[in-house]
Amino acid sequence: MIKLNKKIITLAVSVVILLTALTGCASGPAQSSAPQASGSQEANSQDGGASAQKAAERTVVDHAGNTVVIPADINRVVISSIMPLPSVFCLFEGASDKLVGMDPSSMAAAKNSILPKIYPEVLNVSTDFIKDGSLNIEELMKLKPDVVLYSADNTADYEVLSKAGIPAVAFSTSKFKFDTVKTFDNWVSLMGEIFGQQETAKQIASYGYEVKDEITKTIEKAGDSLKRPRALILFRYDNGSIKTSGSNFFGQYWLDTTGAENVAKDLKGMAEINMEQIYQWDPEIIFITNFTPYQPEDLYENSINGFDWSRVKAVQDKKVYKFPLGMYRWFPPASDTPLSIKWLATKNQPELFKDLDMDKEIREYYKKFYSYDLSDEQVEQIFHPSSEASGLKK
Repeated sequence: MIKLNKKIITLAVSVVILLTALTGCASGPAQSSAPQASGSQEANSQDGGASAQKAAERTVVDHAGNTVVIPADINRVVISSIMPLPSVFCLFEGASDKLVGMDPSSMAAAKNSILPKIYPEVLNVSTDFIKDGSLNIEELMKLKPDVVLYSADNTADYEVLSKAGIPAVAFSTSKFKFDTVKTFDNWVSLMGEIFGQQETAKQIASYGYEVKDEITKTIEKAGDSLKRPRALILFRYDNGSIKTSGSNFFGQYWLDTTGAENVAKDLKGMAEINMEQIYQWDPEIIFITNFTPYQPEDLYENSINGFDWSRVKAVQDKKVYKFPLGMYRWFPPASDTPLSIKWLATKNQPELFKDLDMDKEIREYYKKFYSYDLSDEQVEQIFHPSSEASGLKK
């Protein structure tokens, strides 16, 4: 958590306490020893009650366009159907003690990430409210959430939560045109509104833009002579099916921003592909996300039954890379998003960014934003995440 915001947070808490005290004082006249309250006194009492109610609530407009009334004091948070958000929440809060529920997929990533090294209590967060991929309202109610944060694209969650009368705030992955940095910014900004800490949000989000500008300016200076390698992202690869990241998904933004050409740019979203298509593209670089259990070695050793990777240039040249996993998987927006940009730039344009020391960058980022000193083993863990982090089996 950024240390600069501590005074701001302390001031905000003090203001809330002061307002609460003032509200308590305002209710004094209604408890006067006068034998009978006049109509004016009754009106003042009602106004005081309305003011107290208003002070105990906050209103936000979420990414689905819904106006949501939430408690001003939030102590129990459940995050459903938007997998990267627990890491962003912990970054924002500088703690995980308010988080009482998360999706099983988020937990699979957490157990194999650095997240519990910094916030060990996150491993105690419940996942029982998700049954067979769907929200189970009975189990959710047991968690007594003050608010539920969910994916704006998940209308099923919205309907269930609305009927149950649970304050629910939608976070979108698609509203910001899959611009990863902008999406991260808007997630953090919405958290700032929810928790009344807008300045904290600005401090966190601004660094992502700084990094993006730094990388894009370096690439732009190279001019038309810049060679963009043909890159393929294996977004989801399991059970004999391969899905890549087309033009309307985060992969396109990553590759455009960091100096590569997306071989799947003519496809949309999470598009299913086959080996014949991959042979035609013959990518020079392959990136494997942590939503699939496969590792670069599986392609190098050609050990995946029914798939011959030996003919692909990226495999022949040993340029297959597994996305790192720090606080969360680095492919979607998450709390380590600025690091994702830098890492991809070093892989796509190694000559341009030969002076970018990712080992150093990761250590400094974790020190600045999480107040945490990574060990050598933990840095290696980030660069070489386990297959179990996908939550799937090979």
